Amino acid sequence: MGMTMTQKILAAHAGLPSVVTGQLISVNLDMVLGNDITSPVAVREFNKTGKEVFDRNKIALVMDHFTPNKDIKAAEQCKLVREFAQKHGIVNFFDVGQMGIEHALLPEKGLVVAGDAVIGADSHTCTYGALGAFSTGVGSTDMAAAMATGKVWLKVPGSIRFNLRGELRKYVSGKDVILHIIGMIGVSGALYQSMEFGGEGLASLTMDDRLCIANMAIEAGGKNGIFEVDDQTVEYIRAHSDREFKVYAPDPDAAYERVIDIDLSEIKSTVSFPHLPENTKTIDEVGDVKIDQVVIGSCTNGRISDLRAAAEIMVGRKVAPNVRTIIFPATQSIYLQAMEEGLLKIFVEAGCAVSTPTCGPCLGGHCGILAEGERAVATTNRNFVGRMGHVKSEVYLASPEVAAASAIAGKIASPMDI
Repeated sequence: MGMTMTQKILAAHAGLPSVVTGQLISVNLDMVLGNDITSPVAVREFNKTGKEVFDRNKIALVMDHFTPNKDIKAAEQCKLVREFAQKHGIVNFFDVGQMGIEHALLPEKGLVVAGDAVIGADSHTCTYGALGAFSTGVGSTDMAAAMATGKVWLKVPGSIRFNLRGELRKYVSGKDVILHIIGMIGVSGALYQSMEFGGEGLASLTMDDRLCIANMAIEAGGKNGIFEVDDQTVEYIRAHSDREFKVYAPDPDAAYERVIDIDLSEIKSTVSFPHLPENTKTIDEVGDVKIDQVVIGSCTNGRISDLRAAAEIMVGRKVAPNVRTIIFPATQSIYLQAMEEGLLKIFVEAGCAVSTPTCGPCLGGHCGILAEGERAVATTNRNFVGRMGHVKSEVYLASPEVAAASAIAGKIASPMDI
């Protein structure tokens, strides 16, 4: 029996000729990632070992969640990680002024390439599957062990194959694709499985679309999301990294738990209602939902194409009265590019606030917390109870296009209505 992409990468990194679903293996890692929330726990556990890090080039520490520090506790957490990075000579340490939201920053910096095996103490580490890598989230203690040994133990996941065909409509993007899929299979629909994407429709998805889709594989319960490597992938990797990479393609006789066909041309703008990503409605089913805040950014949708899409809708317009609209470019590079292209000017003139890169309100951190009874449309990836603030607030997940249109309309709206 043949292997899936994920199984091939894991077999290679375990030094095995092949692996099968459910097999327990020890995997050699190309990158270990942590942030300012999860790394302090890992650092404290690592320090108990008395070891040196396994490779100071293969650890990335990104201060992105509560930075710039929102309070004393956040400052102490970052200080702990900063001192650890200095002590061990961690090459890829990113702090205020140099950092970005981790899952946008690592691909941009070329720190992950096709064929890599990556773990991160953050559930959305699955983002890097867009590059043809195996990447998944782990706990802080697993991160600590990996920093010491360069290894992690895993159970080999089964896979769901998503065959894509067709092309997306105007104002429909990768966010709509993944919300459509999660709405279809549910938040446990891919539980501990690899979500493998391929097919002729892949060519119509940008790398930013793919990074968004892979990022939210965890919202369907997936162990990882992974895309077949094509010319777009190779071009992206070569533009951002000088590392060697390896392309793994699924075998023709690979065994899948399910095979799902997706016609991209049939997908409409999609909104996820509170309080689960699976509670989706197409834009024509939404109804009259007034909002108090719009957030455009995050590791899901803070890339330059996302900001361009939002700016296209906002240019020459004003956000609705009483709708706070906050823009979060995902990295310093994206911030600078948006500035040079005049996008930030469009946002400010429309009445938006523009933030330095940070996860901010996505996890109820800072820079946009919701009060009781308030509603937000956000391009983030989760809308659980209390995710962005008060337990009686509501978060509606949407694409940058829908978020921008909603900011102008003062309620959830289609870009076609603006």
